[in-house]
Amino acid sequence: MSIELLTALFFGSLLFFIFLGVPLTFVLGGLSLVFLFFTWGPASFFMVPTQILGSMSSFSLVAIPLFILMAMLLERSGVADDLYQAMYLWFGKMPGGLAIGTLAICAVFAAMCGVTAVAVVTMGSIALPSMLKLGYDKKLIIGCINTGGGWGILIPPSILMIIYAMIAGESVGKMFAGGVFPGLLLFVLVSIFVAILCYFRPELGPPLPPEDRVSLVEKIRSLKSVILPILIIVLVMGAILAGIATPTEAAALGVVGAVIATVAHKKLTWKLFSEANINTLKQTGMIMWIIFAAHCFNAAYQSMQASQLFIHLMEHIPGGPWGTIIFIQITIFIFAMVLDPVGIMMIALPVYLPVVAAYGFDPLWFGVLFIINLQIGYMTPPFGFNLFYTRSIVPPSVTMGDIYLSVIPFVLISLVGLAVVMIFPGIVTWLPAALF
Repeated sequence: MSIELLTALFFGSLLFFIFLGVPLTFVLGGLSLVFLFFTWGPASFFMVPTQILGSMSSFSLVAIPLFILMAMLLERSGVADDLYQAMYLWFGKMPGGLAIGTLAICAVFAAMCGVTAVAVVTMGSIALPSMLKLGYDKKLIIGCINTGGGWGILIPPSILMIIYAMIAGESVGKMFAGGVFPGLLLFVLVSIFVAILCYFRPELGPPLPPEDRVSLVEKIRSLKSVILPILIIVLVMGAILAGIATPTEAAALGVVGAVIATVAHKKLTWKLFSEANINTLKQTGMIMWIIFAAHCFNAAYQSMQASQLFIHLMEHIPGGPWGTIIFIQITIFIFAMVLDPVGIMMIALPVYLPVVAAYGFDPLWFGVLFIINLQIGYMTPPFGFNLFYTRSIVPPSVTMGDIYLSVIPFVLISLVGLAVVMIFPGIVTWLPAALF
């Protein structure tokens, strides 16, 4: 059987079973083992455990359960309540100020724990009812929460960046540094959009009534609520970027910071700690099984020599290397609408990384583009994860149609940010080069 026919059959079967709703782990692992057997025979089964054992020895993977545990603790710590109160006092008098403040809190949560669901669920529970009561447009609020929540996988620390670094052979620290300025860029672009929109249409984000505004002294007093978040960010990102700690060691420091925050807010109980650990175990188990299945996929993919076939096919895309990069971004965007981000990485990266390397592009820069695209996918209909996180916490007056419509302008702005990062690679590469 020719490589072309075997590859088409392999990927066709993969997509068929995914769209049938078969769990991704079984699709990746099961199909790959079947194709390995018929390609190389029984001896091929030795390839899989060898690759799995290699990944299990990766010290960076230990950071994944630590960052998840940190996120689970921070979600219940009460930090978000204090941050929202400070933001309410400082930004409330501006048209759209509370929406911009909500974006800022989402960015802070992203810089603390690197998990999207935490910011979406937390800010949906705290900020959404408050802003609806003040007359904010529901689509504007939901769009901001969905967008800001997605930054958890882009603004470091990020679990998906750890996985990308493991697959691509990149430094986790460099990946984290590369995500700093793109994350800030998206925050600035979305904030400018909200500010301009509410300036010309203040009814969408009305300022606080005069009786709810406070003195400068009270505003300054409220800033004590940012001390713990800044401490956690310095513990995690400061330690990594300064070269004091590895990402795994910094994740452990982050867990300590999350525990301190929970104790400081008098929320730490055995029940809370137990639930956080059980949820961490569940999410870590899911991610690890997908990683193991992906090693089966990668072994099958390499055994068929399909990478050379894809490089040859990409040469026929109009526009040369840049046309290929744009085509890759379009395919990732489409995948992100319907598939799990970890699964997309496991399926797409073995295919795309050899192509990127063949054209001489920086894999660090490509990795950040990849993560930005996945972040956009988190809020893109029909199956963006953040859309369903939001649906679980909005009042009955907010329909799924409202949620879908709310994200359209924010998706477009995020795509503009993606284009800017593509045009100016230094936004990604400057900080890693300066620090490492």
